[in-house]
Amino acid sequence: MTLRTVVAREREYDWGDPAELAREAAGRDGLSFLLALASGEVPAPPFARTTGSRLVEAEAGRVVFEFQPAEYHYNPIGAVHGGMFATLLDSAAGCAVHSLLPAGVGYTSLDLTVKFVHAITVESGASGPLRCVGTVTHLGGRTALAQAELRGPDGLLYATAVSSMLILRPPAGTAGAVTE
Repeated sequence: MTLRTVVAREREYDWGDPAELAREAAGRDGLSFLLALASGEVPAPPFARTTGSRLVEAEAGRVVFEFQPAEYHYNPIGAVHGGMFATLLDSAAGCAVHSLLPAGVGYTSLDLTVKFVHAITVESGASGPLRCVGTVTHLGGRTALAQAELRGPDGLLYATAVSSMLILRPPAGTAGAVTE
C-alpha cells in the first residue's frame, strides 16, 4: 500500500520562560496562583501552550480545564492520543491539589490511573470545548488524592482518572517552611 502525498499542516505557538512561572508559583499560595493563571494575569505554562488547553476555573479543591480537540492531537488511527487524555486528567488532578497548598509548598504526581471510556475526535468538540474537572478527595501532610473527569459539551464522559500526589514541603528551619 502506498500513501498518497498529503499537504502538510502547520501550527505555530509560543511560550514564556518556565523558570519565571515557577518562581511566581512558589511565591503565592496555590489558589491565588491558579486564579492568576485562569485570569491571564500569569502566562499559561508551556504544556498548555503546546496542547491548546487552558485553565478556566479554580476554587479551593476544584479546577476546570478546557480543551478543543484538533488534528494535531491525533494518533495514527484518527482519534485524540490517549496521552492527551492523561495530560489533561493529570493536570486537573494536580492543580486541584495545588489549590489547597500554601505558598512555597509544591506537589508531584506519584501515580495516575486513567480509564478511557470514549474516543475523542475533532467532532467530539464540534459544539464546544471538552471540560476536565479535577477535585481533591484527600489532603494529608505528605500525600493527597485527587480525581478528574473529562467530559464533552453534552456531558458525555470520555475518561476518568484517580491520582496520588506527593506533597513537597520545604525542610523545617528553611525559608518557606510551615511551622505549626
